[in-house]
Amino acid sequence: MKIIKAPEPLVFNGRSLFLAGSIEMGKAVNWQEQVTKKLKGNNITILNPRRDDWDSSWEQSIHNRKFNEQVTWELRALEKCDIIALYFDPKTKSPISLLEFGLFAKAEKLVVFCPKGFWRKGNVDMVCAMYGIHQAKSMKEFITLIKYYLYLK
Repeated sequence: MKIIKAPEPLVFNGRSLFLAGSIEMGKAVNWQEQVTKKLKGNNITILNPRRDDWDSSWEQSIHNRKFNEQVTWELRALEKCDIIALYFDPKTKSPISLLEFGLFAKAEKLVVFCPKGFWRKGNVDMVCAMYGIHQAKSMKEFITLIKYYLYLK
């Protein structure tokens, strides 16, 4: 398994998984680490946007070099990956995750886990139903669906 974290270069071969979803530091559980541990030993590349040196004081502007680098990395990784695993933590609002969900709803490479309690679960459920996106009902099922999509799709 190879792990590429933002903003490392997106250089890899073979099947790849982007870990999209709730990050909101201090609110969201580090679910990316949980998924990565469960996929250990698989011949895949994991693209993890959870940046080790993230600084929430960065101005959210296209002109801020660090912010621009992060968002550009994420958009390129989302485009380049084979599968997008998208988790909505009920303790967060996750506006960027919702944006990414909308951008890739028709891409046929999304696997979603949106537990009860997420503030826009109804909207997520409707989009998943409309576009045939598989939704997990638990973290365990989420990981099973990720493996299925990585190896059978």
